[in-house]
Amino acid sequence: MTETPKGALGLKELVAMGIGGMIGGGIFSILGLAVDVAGHAAPLAFLSGSLIALAAGYSYAKLALAFRSDGASFTYLERAFPTRPEVAGIAGWTVVVGYIGTLALYAFTFGAYAGHLLGTPDHAATRVLLSVGVLLLFMAINLMGAGTMGRAEDVVVYAKVVLLAVLGVAGFFTVDSSRFVPVFDRGISGALLGGALIFVAYEGFQLITNAVLETRDPDRNVPRGIYGSILITSAIYIAIAVVAVGTLDPAAIKAADEYALAVVARPILGKAGVLLVDLAALLATSSAINATLFGSARLASEMAAERFAPAVFSFRSRTDVPVAGVTVITILAAFFAGLGSLAVIAAFSSMTFLLVSIPIVAALGLMSVTVVLLAYYLAANDPMALAFTAAVYLSTTVAHVTFERLRRGSG
Repeated sequence: MTETPKGALGLKELVAMGIGGMIGGGIFSILGLAVDVAGHAAPLAFLSGSLIALAAGYSYAKLALAFRSDGASFTYLERAFPTRPEVAGIAGWTVVVGYIGTLALYAFTFGAYAGHLLGTPDHAATRVLLSVGVLLLFMAINLMGAGTMGRAEDVVVYAKVVLLAVLGVAGFFTVDSSRFVPVFDRGISGALLGGALIFVAYEGFQLITNAVLETRDPDRNVPRGIYGSILITSAIYIAIAVVAVGTLDPAAIKAADEYALAVVARPILGKAGVLLVDLAALLATSSAINATLFGSARLASEMAAERFAPAVFSFRSRTDVPVAGVTVITILAAFFAGLGSLAVIAAFSSMTFLLVSIPIVAALGLMSVTVVLLAYYLAANDPMALAFTAAVYLSTTVAHVTFERLRRGSG
């Protein structure tokens, strides 16, 4: 396959897609989790997460140009293990489920901040309604085609970057350096565990590789899009984490849970700061949903074309939209967002993309250590989340094996 002539996506759209996928639930929803685990070293936790992302980004950029396919990690594993197709099949299904989890995370966060903006932060029914509503909105946008998705992503992403930059710059003038002492108040392991737990905040750059066929001049734009989006996102994350820890006590940040950044903004910019963060969160989660839905649906379509998923997922509309993938993934994400908890969704999504990246990324040792740290943290602090994650992986494997047997039996 070759890239679409006069591809709909250029460097600006790819950077927007990467940033949109990363700055979604990330800094807004899991800032409290990062501070709870890493303490004063939360900025270092985000730094360690960015280093892992850059190592992964290098491999993904090389592989995207070597195997021109919207299947991304599924295609790479299929080529790496030609005699073991089950590796690619199980990994592909797992990645799709991981994307569903991240979509649920972004929708969950959208609902939490929208509820906070409306004055109903603790009303669960309102959050669920808002979460499902935003997923349906961007399902409609994605069904219109890549061009519409790209234009929407440009506007939303760059608006939220400006809002977060304003908060970061204003916040530096209120930072109290004494709040960082001692730096490793939760131990060095706390910073490393924090980096593992929040890796989902850097997950979105892989979405760029799901759009390689719809990219103009991919040899130039795909690597630049991946590296540029990771670096811009890392700078924003670390700056916001510095402001958060330097402004409030870790306990106050953790107490705010999923709308922690709004609490951080209050002493900096007053009510205007809270409004700014609420609006930035709505933009951030919206763009993340938009980008993630785009990439995950195309991954499912590519898997179906290779007969690793039901054939209906391979169908594309006149505007080259994988309709079944967009629709089914949205519905499952809405269900997950309504039932899941923030900590479980974040842990599951981080573990999923770390595991899938291990056989793909050159820095195999780094990824393996990160997986072990995350598993250790979950076993010690949230065994139910670990059990849920393991159950989803087992279910995904069973689903793949069942589908393969049915396919071979009908073939």
